[in-house]
Amino acid sequence: MIEYTQEDIKRHVLSVFRVSEVDISLSRMRFYINDNEFKTKFIQISQELEEKNFVCTLERKAGSIILNVSKLPPVKKRKWLSKTWVPRILFVVTVCFVLIDGFYRTVGVNRLTEIGDPLAVAVLYAWALMGILGVHEAGHLIAAKWHKIKTTWPYFIPGVPIYGIPTFGAFIQSRGLTVNRDILFDIAIAGPIAGLVVAIIVAVFGVYTSPIIDSELAEQLFGTSQLMEMNENIIMKIIIILFDKDGDDVQLVMSPIMFAAWLGFLITFLNLLPAWQLDGGHLSRVILGKKWHKIATYASMGVLVLLNYWMMAILILILSSRSKDTQPLDDISPLSNNRKIMYIGVIILAILCAPLPSSFLS
Repeated sequence: MIEYTQEDIKRHVLSVFRVSEVDISLSRMRFYINDNEFKTKFIQISQELEEKNFVCTLERKAGSIILNVSKLPPVKKRKWLSKTWVPRILFVVTVCFVLIDGFYRTVGVNRLTEIGDPLAVAVLYAWALMGILGVHEAGHLIAAKWHKIKTTWPYFIPGVPIYGIPTFGAFIQSRGLTVNRDILFDIAIAGPIAGLVVAIIVAVFGVYTSPIIDSELAEQLFGTSQLMEMNENIIMKIIIILFDKDGDDVQLVMSPIMFAAWLGFLITFLNLLPAWQLDGGHLSRVILGKKWHKIATYASMGVLVLLNYWMMAILILILSSRSKDTQPLDDISPLSNNRKIMYIGVIILAILCAPLPSSFLS
C-alpha cells in the first residue's frame, strides 16, 4: 500500500468538505469545516481514510466544527494463537457444555415425568439455545456489514453446565471504527431484536412440549427441592396462558427447551439494560450522552440487585470502572428522530423480558 502523505490527506479532505482553515502539525491535521452536510460526508471520508490507516474525529469547539485526522496506531499481531481459531475453539467448547447441560436437565425432568431420550432432547436444546445466541450475534454482524464496519467472528462464552447455566452468551469485537451515533445504535439494537424473535419461537415450542403435573404433587416436590420456582417474564407468561398451562390445579414443569427460551429472554433483558458496554449501554450512550449513560449504568446495577442478580451487578460495576467510553468518531451529530422513537420500544422489550418474581405475575 502506498503511504498517504499529509498533502494527500489535505487534497482528499478539500475534495469532500468546504474548509475555512487548516492547521497541520507532525502528529495531527485539523480542518475547520463550514459545511451543513458534514454528517453524511463524514461517513464517506472516515471510511475512506480508515483504509489508508488514518482515523478521523469530529468535535465542536467555540462554535466551529473541526475535523481531526491522525495516524492509526499499528495493530499488534497475536503470536500464540490465530484470531480465527479462538472463536472456533470457544464455539466447540460452548456447544459441548450446552449438550452436557441439556442431557442432565432431561434426566432430571424424566425422573418426574417422561419427556424423551436425554441425548435427543439435549441436541434439540443445543440447537435452541445456540440458535438464539447465534442469531443474536448474526444480527450484529449483518448490521455491521450493512454499515461497512469490520468485526470479528462471535466469541461464545462457556458457562457452568449442570450446576448453573451452560453459557454466558457471546460477543463480537469491532475491528473497524464506529462512525456516528446512528451506526452505533443500529449495530447495538440488531442483535437483541434478532435473538428475541428466535427466543419467542423457541418459547412457543418449549411451553407446548413441557409437561404439567398435579399441583399437590408439585407442592411436595417443591418441599424436597426436586422442583425449583423460576422468575418469569411477561412474554413467557403470556405464552403459558395461551396454551392453558397456568391453572391453579396444575404445575408446568420446565423442559430443557423451555429453559433455553427462558435463558434467551434473560440474555435479551441483560443486553438491553442501559449499562456499560452491553447492547443497551451502547443505545443509552448515543441517546443520553456520556454523563447520563454512566448514571444509567448505576441505575441498571440497582435493578439487578432488586431482581437478585447480585453477581451480574458486581460484574458490571467492575468492568464499567475499567473500560473506556464507547464514543463514535462523530459524537456531535444528533441521533435521528426515528431511532429515538425506536428506543421507547427497546425500553418496553426490556420490561417484557425482565425476570420478575412469580408472585408479581400471579
